[in-house]
This record gives sequence, structure tokens and C-alpha cells, in this order.
Amino acid sequence: MTESVSLHWIDWSIIVAYIGFSLSVGIYFSKRAASNTEEYFLSGRSLPWWVVGTSMVATTFAADTPLAITEFVRGPGIWQNWFWWNLLMGSLLGVFLFSRLWRRAEVLTDNELLEIRYSGKPAAFLRAFKAGYFSILYNFIVMGWVINAMASVVSVMLNMDKWTAVWLCVFIALVYAILSGFWGVVVTDLVQFCIAMFGSIALAIIALDHVGGMDNLLLKLSQLMGSDAVNENTLKFIPPVPDAAYNTSTFWESPFSKFLIFITVMWWSHHGTDGGGYIIQRMSSAKNERHALLATLWFNLAHYALRVWPWIIVAVVSIVMFPMIPASYSELGVKAGYPLVMNSLLGPGLKGILIVSFLAAFMSTIDTHLNWGASYLINDVYKRFFKPNESEKHYVFIGKIITVVLMILAAFTALKMQSISKAWEFIFSMGAGIGLVLILRWFWWRINAWSEITALATSIIITITLELIAWSQTISAGETYSLFGAAPVLFGITLQVHHKLMIIVPCAIIAWVSVTFMTRPEPSDQLKIFYERVQPGGWWAPITKDFEHTVQPVSKGIIVQWIAGIMMIYGFTFGIGNLIFNNFSNAVLLIGCAFIGSYLIWNRSISKLN
Repeated sequence: MTESVSLHWIDWSIIVAYIGFSLSVGIYFSKRAASNTEEYFLSGRSLPWWVVGTSMVATTFAADTPLAITEFVRGPGIWQNWFWWNLLMGSLLGVFLFSRLWRRAEVLTDNELLEIRYSGKPAAFLRAFKAGYFSILYNFIVMGWVINAMASVVSVMLNMDKWTAVWLCVFIALVYAILSGFWGVVVTDLVQFCIAMFGSIALAIIALDHVGGMDNLLLKLSQLMGSDAVNENTLKFIPPVPDAAYNTSTFWESPFSKFLIFITVMWWSHHGTDGGGYIIQRMSSAKNERHALLATLWFNLAHYALRVWPWIIVAVVSIVMFPMIPASYSELGVKAGYPLVMNSLLGPGLKGILIVSFLAAFMSTIDTHLNWGASYLINDVYKRFFKPNESEKHYVFIGKIITVVLMILAAFTALKMQSISKAWEFIFSMGAGIGLVLILRWFWWRINAWSEITALATSIIITITLELIAWSQTISAGETYSLFGAAPVLFGITLQVHHKLMIIVPCAIIAWVSVTFMTRPEPSDQLKIFYERVQPGGWWAPITKDFEHTVQPVSKGIIVQWIAGIMMIYGFTFGIGNLIFNNFSNAVLLIGCAFIGSYLIWNRSISKLN
């Protein structure tokens, strides 16, 4: 059994140096950030693409991410990563459409757009509701997930109470998030990304060398699991198609059905389809449209193609090194494979760097969610409905107070949260039917506030109803119910998150389309103000009569750009994956497609932007 060991003084020196750096960044930018809300929440809209894009990548890498990847690989197999790989297709809309549109809109938060696009009390209600929902309920679940994951990692890597180190990190992240606002977030994100990438690549190289290289790893894996299990599940990038013996019910519970729903429905239906809160915050902070597009493209390349493979290598090595997870790490389950490999193979110095990479990932996610949540509560609730005429320094001061309150409440939520993965699925389902409205509100004049309210309300009502069915079925079976602890059973199928999508999304679309045509469109004057501001293109004929565009509509050429983006990012993602696992002919073909996609993107999009 591998036990956690005391750290060498070199490791502690690296950790202390990183903490000192984080605090110094907060102090350095404190005066600049305190001047106004645009500086505090958007860094004055002055950031270059490489800073913005790298900050996006760092934020989406939390302490739990390598553990979740390890759980995927050791469980269903590499293909399970389609749970998030599918989102690239929606993210590419963010690259070619929404990065430019959000930069044109020049809003402080994405909720502010609601009262530009829509009018009256429905728009005001929607703005306040979404600000509260995402800054409090959604944010607390995300931060609870991250805090719990970091506590679990610390319990494996350090000889100290698992909460002690976590609260230290929380305190440090809170200090520099309060002092420097978004400036501190993006600057520390740059360093955090570099540390995290170096640490994960170093661990992958050391782990692969430990088992004798890739050929030897694949041989040991086949001996351990059997060649069929390895080829059809663990190392498969796409799950196998069920044979003809499968009946309909069995098919819809198969891995391939999950994959199909991921790639056909999930990517365009969720609440982050037009960017998602903290990604939109970064789009808005870029210097101009070109920097916003380049930042989002770099984010997607690094997020999907570059960052994941070192984690997958370590996860596969952990199967060979630890076929059975030691009982002392039963709390983590198969996720423990990643930190167990770290403890077994890393010596002084490298272990400190890996631990700092986890701390950095943890802190980058925490400070982002604190700053983003505070921006919602300040701009969309406090300033909009309570104190509209205060000074900018007043709003920054209240923003700092709200940041502290958010952190304390999130910490208590984390302490009480048990089934965090089920809670995450619940929150995802609650916003699963709104994606199409978020896309079309930019490109179709007929969408109104009631469309968006109906889509969100339908998702929430159906999700809560399914949870009540799960509660009823659990009680009827004489078992003890726990919140998010059981899945409902309908038509003989145990509903997982992808099954729920197949219920929520069609119902939401039918509901919001019906309500759209049963209610009046937004006033023409309101729609003209919105269109003149962002000039998106699309279906705006009643509004754009005799209108002269001063910038190119983003919808022009979008199909070619979107396909080129898929070729580029998926080409590099699976080209690198095939290269790593010695499938060289596939790797050459896929990387060739990636270069063709890259050329098309440069020729059709980037080169035409100033």
C-alpha cells in the first residue's frame, strides 16, 4: 500500500514561493483594480488574446479535473471524455460568433444584455433571476465541487488534516481576488497554466518511463485486462456500436447511445452555448474583436487538444501500477489513481511542482468564480435595482464585501455537500433546454423575453419533477432517500443525465416556440437599438430595412468556419491521441485535417479582422 509521505524542504520552498507570488500579484494590482468596476471585473477591456485565452484554460482546470479524467479512463474508458469533448462544437460558435458579438455589446456582465435585447418587467425579472441563480446556486455547487476535490487530493499527498491546507488556499485566493479583482485573476492564471502544464507533462513522462514506455504499457494492460477489454473499452476513443442482439431498451442504456446524445444534442442545448458566464467575462475583457476571437480559439485548442493527454497517460499507467485502489483511499475511489502515481514516482522538487499545480488549478477556479459571481450581484442586482447612482469606488468596495460573503457561504456549502457529482448533473439539467434560445436571440428578431423565461422554467420544472419521481420510487422501495442520490426509472430505463436531455430539450423547445408566437415581439425601437449595437446578421428583415452595416455581420461564412474549426481542434485532439498510443497512420491523417482546418480559419476569418 502506498501511503502519503512528508514533503521535502525543497517542495515546501516551492509551495511557499508560489503563495508569495500570488499575494504579491494581488498587492501590485490593487490600486489599479479599485479605480472602477470595468477595471475590477474586466481589466479595463485591455487584455491581449494570449492572456485572455490562457486565463480561460486555467480557469477550466480545477483540482478535480485530472481526478475526473482518471475516473473516466479507469471506468468506462477514454471515450467517456465525450461528456465534455462534445462541447467543442458549441464552443466553436463561441469562437466565430459570440466572442465578437460579446465584445461589440460592451456589457459588464452577460445578464446586462437582457435589458438591451428585451424590454420591460420580463427583461428586468430575467436579469435579476439569472444573476442570482448563477452567482449563488450554480456558483456554490461549482465551488463546493472544487473545494471537496482539493480536500481529497490533499488527503493523499500531504501528512496533514485535509481541510487545513484547503482553507489556507481558500484564504490566499480570497485575498488576491479581493485586492486585485480580475487583474489578479488573469495574471495568476498565466503562471498557473504554465505550472500546471509543466507538472502534468513531467508526471506523464516519468510515469510512462516507469512502466517501460508505451509499448510495454499496452502489453501490461492487455495482460492485466485482456486484449478485448483494452481495445474495445479502455483505449477506445469512440464506444463500440451495439450488435443486432440489442433491443431498444438495452440500446438506450448502452455507451454508444450516450455518445450519440452527447454529439447530437448536448453541445447546443445547455446554458453555456453562447459562451457561458466566466468565458463571456473574458471575451468582454479582450482589446477588440480580433483578440476576442483569437483568445477563444487558443482556449479551445489548449482545452481540448493539448491539456488532456498527459492526464490520460497517467490514468492508464495507474491501472497497471494500482489495479486495485488501496482501502485507505476508498473515499476517493478509482480517482485516487492519479495522486497515487504522483506519490509513488515523484521525488523532491517535482512533487512540490505537482502540488503547486494542483493548488494553482484550485485557486484559479475559486478566484474566477468569486470575481464573476460578485460581478453579477453588483452589476445586475445591487446597482440595477438598489443603488443605481453610487460612485464606481462604492461599487468596487461592495463587490469586495460580496466576494468575502460568497466565499464563506460556498465554504459552508462544501462542508455539507456529499453527492457533488449528482448535484452537478442536477444543475446541468436545470439549464439543459435553454441553449437554442441563447443562440437565436442574437439572430432572430422574433425571440422575446418570454421565450427565454419559458425555456429556463421548463428545464427547471422537468428536472425537479424527475427528482420527485426518484424520491417517490426510492420511498416506495423502502429505501432511504438522499438528495440527488437516486436516478428515476421511466419506461424501464434508469435515467442518466443524457436520458434527461432527451426529455427536457424537446419539451423546452416546444414550450418556448409556442410561447414566442403567443406573445408579442419586443418593441421595434428596442430591437433596433440592439441590432445597431452588435450587427449580428441573421433573420432581422423587419428591423434592418434600409440599415447600413458599419461592421461585417458575424453570421457571414459561419458554416465553413465552424467545419474548419471542427477539423482543426478535433484533428489535433485525436491526432495527438493516436500518436501517443502508436496509431501512426490515423495520427498523420487527423493532424493533416487539423492543418487544413487551421489554414481555412486563418484565410476565412482571422486574416480579415483588424
